[in-house]
Order: sequence, then C-alpha cells, then structure tokens
Amino acid sequence: MKRTALITGSTSGIGLAIAQTLAAKGYNIAFNGLEANGEAIAKQTAETYGIDYLFSPCNVLDPEQITAFVNQTLERFGAIDVLVNNAGIQHVSPVQDFPLEKWNQIIGINLTAPFLFTKAVWPSMKKQTFGRIINIASAHGLVASEYKSAYVASKHGIIGFTKTTALEGAPYNITVNAVCPGYVHTPIVENQIADQMQAHQLSREEVIQKVMLAKQAIKSFIPIELIANSVAFLAADETTTITGIALPVEGGWTAQ
Repeated sequence: MKRTALITGSTSGIGLAIAQTLAAKGYNIAFNGLEANGEAIAKQTAETYGIDYLFSPCNVLDPEQITAFVNQTLERFGAIDVLVNNAGIQHVSPVQDFPLEKWNQIIGINLTAPFLFTKAVWPSMKKQTFGRIINIASAHGLVASEYKSAYVASKHGIIGFTKTTALEGAPYNITVNAVCPGYVHTPIVENQIADQMQAHQLSREEVIQKVMLAKQAIKSFIPIELIANSVAFLAADETTTITGIALPVEGGWTAQ
C-alpha cells in the first residue's frame, strides 16, 4: 500500500530532507513551505523519486489555511498516513527584552500549528485505524539554554503534547513521537554562525566549537540524513508499539 505523508516546512532544510527520504521509500508527499520556488522544489523531488505530490504555501499561523491544506491532501490522496510537524522558527533574546510578537509567533508556529494539524488529521487517522505523527522537537525540548525562552518553552510543550496524543491515539493504531535534534547544519544555522561571528568577534570554527556545539559530547553537526532516517523509522508500519517517545539525536547533549 502506498502511504501519504504531509510534512510542514518541507521545501528546505530538515523538512526537505525528510520529504526526500520518505519519497525514496515510495510515499506520496504533501509539501508545504513559504519559499517562492516551493512548487518547483516539490515537483523536482516528486519527479526524482517517481511519486505523486501536492504543494501548499499554507501559512501555519492561519487555522483556516491549515484546515484547507489537510482537506486538500485528503481529497487528493484519500488518506494522510503520516504527519510530520516540522515547521519551526527561533529567536534569541534575554527574557526582559524578548518581544511579545516574537514570543507569540514562535509559540504559534512551533506549538499551536502542530496542535492544529494533529487535530485536523485525527478523525481520518482514527477512522482508518492507522496514523504516524512525528513532531520535530529539539534537544531544547529536553534541556534549556539561556536567551531562548520562547523556543525552549515551545519545544518542551511539543514533547508534552506528543505524550498526551500518544495516549489518546493508542487504541486506534495512531502513534505519536518526537525527534529531538541537536545542531543540524542547515541554511538557518549557517546564518546563525555568521551572526555569532559578528556578535562575539570569533572565527567560524570558534563559533561552531565554542558556542554551538559546546554542549554536545560529539563535537560535530548532526547529519541531516540521520534526522530524516529517524523520522522514516518512526513512520514505518512496523513501529506499532513505539509511541510517546522523545528520541534524542543530539550528539550526547542531554547525557550530561
């Protein structure tokens, strides 16, 4: 049976790697992203792996757009078997200076949107007695760092949400799990490296080793393929009794 996966934020970075990995396994993909060339990225991926696809520029801060995207996917493919809540943003600031609008935006994208997507796909997954929901959390869903109050709060929240929905989904063969990456070398992280170099007057290597990877026992970026493969494992039909976990893929960060 050909499965369908809906992946938020899937036209760049970790989300695109997840889409490519699942497409290579034969999944149809419902892509989502705000990039101007998102449709082209989705089409190219689908053609490369010979799968069917759908692309939506859905703004995950808009509940009506989320509902429309889910309904469009169900109409196109007949089912959503896998939901990957990947879209996320970050902002770094001391708490006393943290802008309220940034707080609301981070909570909205990182926590409220996964709730809304999960709520929207739940009835169809329950009816078909199959569902795999994977939330991309973070090492910051397990431990905290200073100056990231909204991000850490949202990622701790998504792990709590993961556990709750795992319990609710258990009678219906709906598993819900979280993946908790450390630092993955994506375009967003590359931009952060440049900002940190300027802010701290450090070299690129100093920023990577002394700032970004300081808390990881293994001093290297997490391979993006490892995150994608972790998602693919949790999405598989066979993982019927793995649910409610927060899988650390973070170079030993939380072992300390």
